[in-house]
Amino acid sequence: MKKKWWHDKVAYQIYPKSFMDANGDGIGDLRGIISKLDYLKDLGIDIIWLSPVYQSPFVDQGYDISDYYKIAEEFGTMQEFDVLLAETKKRGMYVLMDLVINHCSDQHEWFQKALQNPYGKYAGYFYFVKGRDGKEPSNYRSYFGGSAWDPVPGTDLYYLHMFSKEQPDLNWENPELRKEIYQMINWWMEKGLAGFRIDAIINIKKDLSFPSYEPDGLDGRASCVKMVEDVQGVGEYLEDIKHHTFDQYDAFTVAEVFNMKDDELSEFIGEDGHFSSMFDFSAHILGQGENGWYDNKKPSFQAWRDTIFESQLELQRIGHVANIIENHDEPRGASRFLPEHAKNEAGKKMLATTSILLYGIPFIYQGQEIGMTNCRRKDISEYDDISTKDQYQEAIAAGCSVEQAMEYCFEYSRDNARTPMQWNDAVGAGFTQGKPWLALNPNYTDINVEEQEKREDSVLSYYKKLLALKKAPEYKETFTYGRFVPDYQKEDSVFAYHRICRENGGQDILVAANYGTKAVTLKMKSLSGKVLLSNMGKEEERGREIFSEGTLTLESCEAAVILL
Repeated sequence: MKKKWWHDKVAYQIYPKSFMDANGDGIGDLRGIISKLDYLKDLGIDIIWLSPVYQSPFVDQGYDISDYYKIAEEFGTMQEFDVLLAETKKRGMYVLMDLVINHCSDQHEWFQKALQNPYGKYAGYFYFVKGRDGKEPSNYRSYFGGSAWDPVPGTDLYYLHMFSKEQPDLNWENPELRKEIYQMINWWMEKGLAGFRIDAIINIKKDLSFPSYEPDGLDGRASCVKMVEDVQGVGEYLEDIKHHTFDQYDAFTVAEVFNMKDDELSEFIGEDGHFSSMFDFSAHILGQGENGWYDNKKPSFQAWRDTIFESQLELQRIGHVANIIENHDEPRGASRFLPEHAKNEAGKKMLATTSILLYGIPFIYQGQEIGMTNCRRKDISEYDDISTKDQYQEAIAAGCSVEQAMEYCFEYSRDNARTPMQWNDAVGAGFTQGKPWLALNPNYTDINVEEQEKREDSVLSYYKKLLALKKAPEYKETFTYGRFVPDYQKEDSVFAYHRICRENGGQDILVAANYGTKAVTLKMKSLSGKVLLSNMGKEEERGREIFSEGTLTLESCEAAVILL
């Protein structure tokens, strides 16, 4: 593997609207982010990924962009963005922006011009398609529910939107559209970005015959995913993007990719792949229902562990993956992946240990480092997320009670990760002096940065130790390039693996954790070992045990990192 500048880095996702509000309007902003750069540097962060800060009507929280060249007024100004770039550079940090180029906002100048002349130049920037037999061109259901087609006023045409109707899909068959997008990407790179997180990118290739499919729901529609899965040739577009933009800047690109074909992995993130990296969502789609949240199944610990192991073994052969516990589209990992008995500080540290030391680059989501959790709401009106509202209605339509539907929202809503960052226990949680745009999680009085900074045994303090260990000069090579080798898989409650680096003198580091309710004793294959980190502060005790008895005993929710 060619060594890249980003391989040994730790990334942190900021959801700007909920991170830090500097002007008291209840919405996070760029000046708020700038004020917390030292906090992020002290945590051990190298790369910051900003969810969209472009001009937007915010129908889908900024993923509906109305001007790619402007900063949304809610977040600040382009001058403040330039200050952010300069301040991160001073600290040896890098900035990624979100690249949303499958679709734009219906308020974008291109779409407004297309509506004015549905047969003109700008109509060709979108998919304006004639209906069939007086109906929509096909029976696609959008990702957010309902038809993926909406009529173009005054015509017999329909436009395609795989997400909300306010997010028309861009027509990548159009070379003029591609040229506009490449110019925009390069404009941002020239500003000093390190790269992009790339949103929903596999959707850019369409089957222009737009075939209908066998309905897969009570609404008589079929998910638009079926067309995405069947169509061929998306790689040609992805290579074209890379050639005209990213390659020219040694950019770090991490893609959000679902529905990729089995034989395409090396094309996406191989030695000369379309992207630098891609997120591993294998654990997040495990147990996903066919019909919606109400149909989801909770996987067993073993299924979750083994899915991650299988993914690691496959991905390390091909490229450098991006690992996540949670993000802006997923519920909080501490609520989702930890068993009930482990939903405490020890469990949160354990989850961090087993995730962050995996092969690949870790992406930490804001608030993860203090163990923020899902937030229970009393009524669907308290949610802001468009997807959550759709899933609630889907559950009700399927016969679920209001109480059941609300429980599914508590478990899976994207708003769980979007509640404001919990900086302290004051009114507004230190996030804002005003009224937060989205109600705080009430547990901010117990779970917050200020309280945890005062404690050596807090989740935040542990994250700092864990990231410092990952970057320590004597271990960095192993944690960056060392092979992932699973171990103790016959132990039902144990999550254990080695990171072994031939280039680093054959260094072998064991990461082991007990997700069960009872203590587990593991027979060690080495009679000596140095415990580099214990989430229960038992480094010396565990080290003596390994040396004197050749065993390692892990209490319930205990994790240890051991140099063998």
